[in-house]
Amino acid sequence: MVVIAVVLSFLIKTFLFRAFFIPSESMVNTLDVDDRIFVNLLVPEPFSLSRGDIVVFRDTKGWLPPVEEKADGPFTWVQDGLTFVGLLPDNSEQHLVKRVIGLPGDHVVCCDAGGKLTINGSAVDEPYVNPAEVPQARNFDVVVPEGKVWVMGDNRNHSADSRAHMDSDGGFIDLDDLEGKAAVIAWPLNRITTLDNYPDVFRNVPAAP
Repeated sequence: MVVIAVVLSFLIKTFLFRAFFIPSESMVNTLDVDDRIFVNLLVPEPFSLSRGDIVVFRDTKGWLPPVEEKADGPFTWVQDGLTFVGLLPDNSEQHLVKRVIGLPGDHVVCCDAGGKLTINGSAVDEPYVNPAEVPQARNFDVVVPEGKVWVMGDNRNHSADSRAHMDSDGGFIDLDDLEGKAAVIAWPLNRITTLDNYPDVFRNVPAAP
């Protein structure tokens, strides 16, 4: 039974879902520090990505500081093994989680006269942004290249997202670096819930020119 459970967990982790650990406050109050989430590995392929999706992606752009090497030992081997087969969430700190705001071809601007973000000329109300603080305006005007996305954290004043890394590949994230779409908060038990991509927010955004 143990072997079957490990094999099933590995197959699920490889082809369907993978667990991740949230180490920072950049997505508060959608995601809290220490939340465990399950990520749907079938997005963006074969299922398409949408504006508003929360995504986990590999840090290939150097957004994160270097991680100190873990001390080697039996406990580390067990922990790494359980993470590999999907029985523990990935807490390697080499992944980031943000919300997709701009898809390939989108023209994303901050901000209009009302202080709102615009996508392809259409202003959007963003109910997912942390209401505890008024977001500080950080002006930008970008067109998302093919094969990339523009991402932002829900905790706008405490998120080093695409806006903070425009000197590195324009702040864009490669679609190839996406692990998948965050689907549910799985832990702690009092926070178990599905994650919303707020389709109504982007319903009136025109297609990219």
